[in-house]
Amino acid sequence: MVGPPGAGKSLLARCLPDLLPPMTLEEALDVTKIYSSAGLLEAETGIIRRRPFRAPHQTISYAGMVGGGHGVPGPGEISLAHHGVLFLDELPEFDRRVLETLRQPLEERTILLARAGLSVRYPASFMLVAAMNPCPCGYLGDPVQSCRCTLQEIHRYRRRLSGPFLDRIDLFIEVPRLAADELLGARGASASLDVRSRVAEARMRQWERLRDEAAVFSNAQLDGALLDDCCILNDDARLLLKRAVGRLGLSARAHVRILRVARTIADLDGAETLTAGHIAEAVHFRSGAESIGD
Repeated sequence: MVGPPGAGKSLLARCLPDLLPPMTLEEALDVTKIYSSAGLLEAETGIIRRRPFRAPHQTISYAGMVGGGHGVPGPGEISLAHHGVLFLDELPEFDRRVLETLRQPLEERTILLARAGLSVRYPASFMLVAAMNPCPCGYLGDPVQSCRCTLQEIHRYRRRLSGPFLDRIDLFIEVPRLAADELLGARGASASLDVRSRVAEARMRQWERLRDEAAVFSNAQLDGALLDDCCILNDDARLLLKRAVGRLGLSARAHVRILRVARTIADLDGAETLTAGHIAEAVHFRSGAESIGD
């Protein structure tokens, strides 16, 4: 999410765990085991039922993100966010080496830790949500306050994020400043419940489609032949995707991620076949990556 200070990016991110479907018993057991191994499970807690939400500070170390410690390496933030949300606020302020460690788990959904002859593999299947300002001062493009940054400062700020890292992010969304009426208006509890219901229905469609696949339960895990089988495009959608890949110079990874997002958009619509509209929306969410990073 990209937007000026006060746009509510952090508040939006913190709502996500409650919009996601409840964890299955298997997922809850996985999360409980991780927190127990990290010494973070309180005796009276029992099984953790709520999806994790982890929001480490920008000063977090490499070991804090991936895991480590004396003796057997313990889980880090990316494993503590397993089956939940890992939120990184002020993304460019994180150490670049720390951010680059996310590339492997975002692809493989696990992290291998090796220390002094010991190796431990922890699960790391999380939803990465990140927020940043459009420029160092935060007001580039803001309708209320003027930006004070030079072009060189803006370029330097955005170059803190590498291309390969950004290539692993599916959606880029600009969050505008909230108007006074929006800040003071009634909270949309009913709207949130509607969103959660739609998400649950879409996830159920994914589970039904993938119920015969071992260890694959969501569109985010689609790959290879399974991606082709689940993402059937009509002629218009296929032509639009071909044009988008050519004009935007999209990588093979970006092409796969667009298909996964389009499949999810179609599930939210209750559609089996991907249409040009689904592909166009997925490409639109992807296009924000062009103005950020290297």
